[in-house]
Amino acid sequence: MSKSRGNVVAPDEQVEKWGADAFRCQLMFVGPWDQGGPYNPTGMSGIVRWLHRLWSLATDPCERTAAPNVEATRELRRATHKTILAATEEIENFRFNTLISRLMEHTSAMQRAREAGAVDGEAWEEALQTALLLTAPLAPHITEELWERLGHGYSIHTSSWPVADSELAADEAVEIAVQVNGKVRDRVLLPLGCSEAHAAAAVFALPKIQEQLGGSEPRRVIYVPGKLFSIVL
Repeated sequence: MSKSRGNVVAPDEQVEKWGADAFRCQLMFVGPWDQGGPYNPTGMSGIVRWLHRLWSLATDPCERTAAPNVEATRELRRATHKTILAATEEIENFRFNTLISRLMEHTSAMQRAREAGAVDGEAWEEALQTALLLTAPLAPHITEELWERLGHGYSIHTSSWPVADSELAADEAVEIAVQVNGKVRDRVLLPLGCSEAHAAAAVFALPKIQEQLGGSEPRRVIYVPGKLFSIVL
């Protein structure tokens, strides 16, 4: 932006229109913080939707159950603790744009969990408090208001940063690349820690890999658990 070009955007006008939290988050979201970038007010819609979703998750009643779906609860807690791990790394490295992306993913996961039916009350409270605590440095006014509405008798900004449980954050399955003669031909989802025999059975059942093999036997296979399955013809 430049005064001589007449393209300066007055911050006060944007704050009055969108609110300080939304405008601040949009500035963080446009690109890497240390590189800057052109401000485009049309991009505010995504930030506003995200903050509205966060507000709705905190203020609209959520159906809870004492006998929740075990898998759904596990997925919600996994999303929460994966977000803590990612958000901690992003904020420590001033990657605010990707931090906001992570927080958007987390609120979307919470929205899906709520829409799927009754949720585990403890897992929901953990997810909601985590969402507010991780967002607080970016949107201090909204999170402070929601924190108070949830019944906390102290400021969110005096609270501790959430701590992730790496076991809860761990995926139960991982997608790995399948190579044939050094070129990626497909991908396959495998359970973590599965054996080479299990991986081979899943890989050789893939139609794209069968097509590449053309009925011939591989001369060699290289299996790197969690990363790669390579076939040499």
